[in-house]
Amino acid sequence: MSTILPKNQIQVIETLNNWREAVKLASEPLLKQKLITQDYIQAMIDSVEEYGPYMVIADYFALLHAHPGEGVNQQSMSLLVVKEPIDMKAKPVKIFLVLAAKDNQSHLDSLQSIMDVFMDTQKYETILEGNKDKITRLFNEGGEKK
Repeated sequence: MSTILPKNQIQVIETLNNWREAVKLASEPLLKQKLITQDYIQAMIDSVEEYGPYMVIADYFALLHAHPGEGVNQQSMSLLVVKEPIDMKAKPVKIFLVLAAKDNQSHLDSLQSIMDVFMDTQKYETILEGNKDKITRLFNEGGEKK
């Protein structure tokens, strides 16, 4: 799983002013590596503006995405954890996971692997705590070692 969400695509910060800044910052590692374009970031923001906070799929968790392929150079993901919740259209969010898919199918296996981590209550709590080293371990070779 480390190739899906490598350490350099995981960020932890204290706070941000708003959800738009969070979307941009969460996307930054992918943009810097040219895995996505600025168009993809804008499309994610536009989707929330148009359709509301439907990307908030669990408490404090937003799965950010736009139409597959548009502005995506390579299938990829990045993660931003903000220790102070940010209001996303009346939904508090601390975890911003960017999913950049090339098409409607090829990302499904990697998404399932990532979601297995998020669906584990203990692992989810670890992510919410915002310790980057622990979070990185969750997404590398089978999870956190104690």
